Amino acid sequence: MLRNSFTSSIRFASLTLLVVAVSVVASSFKNSVAEKPALNADVKTDWPKPSYYVKDIPVYNTFTDIEAAFQQNNDTTYIINFWATWCAPCIAELPYFEELTEKYKDSKVKVVLCSLDFPKQVETKLVSFVEKKGLMSEVIVLLDGKYNDWIDKVSPDWSGAIPATYVYNKENSRFFGEAFENLQELEEAIKPLL
Repeated sequence: MLRNSFTSSIRFASLTLLVVAVSVVASSFKNSVAEKPALNADVKTDWPKPSYYVKDIPVYNTFTDIEAAFQQNNDTTYIINFWATWCAPCIAELPYFEELTEKYKDSKVKVVLCSLDFPKQVETKLVSFVEKKGLMSEVIVLLDGKYNDWIDKVSPDWSGAIPATYVYNKENSRFFGEAFENLQELEEAIKPLL
């Protein structure tokens, strides 16, 4: 009987220690996410608040949660690329967006890579991909798989295929439903909005 009581006490103490450890790790993770600096600090934006973060990547559950990102009314040009880690043409064009981010880092240009990865792949595949590639562009995740409900809100010209890129500022917008072949082609496409 004494042995069962002792074993129960050890299990309770171990469980309590585990709960405290998880709480400390979660708290430090939350604090590290909040301290992430903005890429273009001079870019003024009322970017929508994410549903939650995975590492330092903002995650939006529905298109409604992020819809305001397509309606910013300021002096910035937004380049929003829809992609996924399972999409070969998307991966092939990512370096051009990265070059664009670097080239325009001191301008009022914001490149956003909007991942449409499957929810189960965000932690297992997307996070490691972003870390391995060292992506400088802002990466966000949109988990809303009900594409037919919202793709027309981005552009009526969008078939739903990716990669796709929406470029806009307060005066104009353009939509591109195909992959870019090189940086020059991407720059030529966005130049009228810069």
